[in-house]
Amino acid sequence: MSISEMSAKVFRANLLFFTLALIGAIFIIANYVTGPSAHAKSTEFFNAPASFNQLAEMVSPAVVNIRTVKTIKGGGPVFRQFQRDPWGRKGPFKDFFERFFGEDMQKEFKQPSLGSGFIIDKEGFVVTNNHVIEDADQIKVKLKDEREYDATIVGRDPNTDIALLKIDSGQDLPTAKLGDSDELKVGQWVVAIGSPFGLEHTVTAGIVSAKGRVIGSGPYDDFIQTDASINPGNSGGPLLNLNGEVVGINTAIVAGGHGIGFAIPINLAKGIIVALKTEGEVTRGWLGVAIQDLNGDMAEYYEVENKKGVFVMDVFEGDPADKAGIKPKDIILEVNGQKIKTSRRLTSMIAGIPVGETAKIKILRDGKEKTVKVKIVKRDETKLASRGRPKEQAQEFGIRVSNLTPEIAQRLNIAETSGVIVTDIQSGGKGEEADIRVGDIIKEINRRPIETVSDYQEILSQVDSGESVNLFIRRKNTGFLVAKLIK
Repeated sequence: MSISEMSAKVFRANLLFFTLALIGAIFIIANYVTGPSAHAKSTEFFNAPASFNQLAEMVSPAVVNIRTVKTIKGGGPVFRQFQRDPWGRKGPFKDFFERFFGEDMQKEFKQPSLGSGFIIDKEGFVVTNNHVIEDADQIKVKLKDEREYDATIVGRDPNTDIALLKIDSGQDLPTAKLGDSDELKVGQWVVAIGSPFGLEHTVTAGIVSAKGRVIGSGPYDDFIQTDASINPGNSGGPLLNLNGEVVGINTAIVAGGHGIGFAIPINLAKGIIVALKTEGEVTRGWLGVAIQDLNGDMAEYYEVENKKGVFVMDVFEGDPADKAGIKPKDIILEVNGQKIKTSRRLTSMIAGIPVGETAKIKILRDGKEKTVKVKIVKRDETKLASRGRPKEQAQEFGIRVSNLTPEIAQRLNIAETSGVIVTDIQSGGKGEEADIRVGDIIKEINRRPIETVSDYQEILSQVDSGESVNLFIRRKNTGFLVAKLIK
């Protein structure tokens, strides 16, 4: 090989090495410039705040401790536990306590209670839970700086468990800023401030675990679930976002469920607070029906194709729905052109319609759609609040039923007057497999109404072996459901 050829070969090798080195350098520089930034962007959502100190210092002056005193008659809850049996009759220990405690059984006792709240304007309006101050004879509000004032009730709304108090301090007071609970995201950091177990101005932090929770506390359930520690005494205190804005009112906990708490969304509370401040009460629309969600089996039973709508369990006599011709077993599909998917949605929509207005309600009855006009009236909470075992019969499907007598209905505190009641379930039978329970009221078999045990037996006798049987059932505290069995 000549010297020139060797020089050319060395040159090509050096050029290749230089090119590879240059590419590597460019890659390293690019990775250095973009890598850390991109990495920071991908992890910034997972970084917890370094401290909640500034937030706590900013909001704590507007958070108050609420102390109440209630008068309890008849010896309080300890005595009352023994005075009545589960059926409401005279309990077996009542005579014992009367003999040994005599007149002390009738004495009045003062029961203290603790809660929290927060000031929403400098004039001294305080938001808390209704259950914190309900039936209280005396209400004291204590600020962080130890100042204490007597409070008066401006208004309260038991349906949402919100109350508004007023204290007169003679000077401007620190306030908490209300935020936007609709902007909350699941997994977002939140902070609770309150007086759990009387430990004033306790600060706890966690995340939003879920939104829109229904826990059975009232007709307008729409709770924020959080794992920020909430305990007895936190009720009425604020749930805050990281900007120090109130996004919820801490309200409830799950008994025995550590780390699960619930708060009323502040957007739900805002309109109620304004109504309580201006009117002293909340006025809601009333339709006059008992309703439940339309589940899969119910939708199939009534041949509702899209499985959307709300089932009418009952219609209250003389109320707007009754006057408009709505009937039990109708399915409400729309209100004023807006589709209805859940009973909670229907309740909220009707509540928001001004009293005296006429609503157009589309219903499904016997497979046909129909629109009725209903004049909405005011929801009357007072009116709403005011609303021996027979021989058992032979079993079918491992289910024992009896006639539903007025005595049984009264004892079970139910309004049903038709149907047969399940009194026993055979272990391992078809009824148990179909999740039929003692206390269920069977109202129909294959869409045929049941009034008595005779009806029940006669209809079942007409069903051949191997054919399906659909039992239409009313279950206390649940509503209507359909159980499917094969004879």
